[in-house]
Amino acid sequence: MQLVRGLHNLQTLTQGCVATIGNFDGVHRGHQAILARLRERAIELGVPSCVVIFEPQPREFFTPDSAPVRLTRLREKLELLAAEGVDLVLCLAFNRRLRELSASAFVQQVLVEGLRVRHLEVGDDFRFGCDRLGDFAFLVHAGEAQGFSVEAALTVELDGERVSSSRVRDALHKGELERAERLLGRPFALAGRVLHGQKLARQLGAPTANVQLKRRQPPLRGVFLVSAQAEDGVRYHGVANIGQRPTVAGDGRPHLEVHLLEFAGDLYGRRVTVTFHKKLRDEQRFASLEALKAAIDADVAAARAYWLGQPLD
Repeated sequence: MQLVRGLHNLQTLTQGCVATIGNFDGVHRGHQAILARLRERAIELGVPSCVVIFEPQPREFFTPDSAPVRLTRLREKLELLAAEGVDLVLCLAFNRRLRELSASAFVQQVLVEGLRVRHLEVGDDFRFGCDRLGDFAFLVHAGEAQGFSVEAALTVELDGERVSSSRVRDALHKGELERAERLLGRPFALAGRVLHGQKLARQLGAPTANVQLKRRQPPLRGVFLVSAQAEDGVRYHGVANIGQRPTVAGDGRPHLEVHLLEFAGDLYGRRVTVTFHKKLRDEQRFASLEALKAAIDADVAAARAYWLGQPLD
């Protein structure tokens, strides 16, 4: 899959492409249905498939303090899009210049001159352009004038609810990991590099890998049964705490700390993917480090009992 950052870096697509536009946060089953249709149309027309995304996401630009927490950082999103068979991702910087671009200018500069789009898949509630004046009907009329077709993306329902990023966030916030997995089509996971931490967990008898989150807020909090996979492909069972560690004075930022069962080694500097399988409890403040150690010991014991005899594949 090719990643192009900015329209100015896009080489001419002589045959054009089929495209879709959106945040694709989480690349959930609804997104997967859109991408499957995109692949079909790309094969029919003999052109590459393209996904247009924005960084930051529009709501992060307009209301950064109240924007929804991300399910996937950009790197994770790109990996998921590649796994869905996308040929090209055009990542546009969402800034004041793009915000002020009219709907007609967006169509002309991005879709027609930039991508030479031949077919477009978007939701029927899709809005774009300055003051969100562009909509699905606008695109249909533009396509008729410019020679590309427009189709409304399929809505996917599961267990009586529409699959959406907001519903995935709701499931994760409530610790409903099975529901989140059904909506995503896979278990929820976070990835990051292992950094040096305070080494407090080591002193408490349960050394942890401090996984860099690179996000203001995580979509879930608490203590979880997890599995973790390093870049070499080896997977381990474990237990993880994600949150602000209220018992320990810290920097106020969220942290992901993972204790791996039956592991002895050094993961510093390596990228680790942590998959969340079951919530054990909410994060809580303890009156003393002794009480915290007792809780950690209980969490590790619960993890050993849960993972006993379960395969790592």
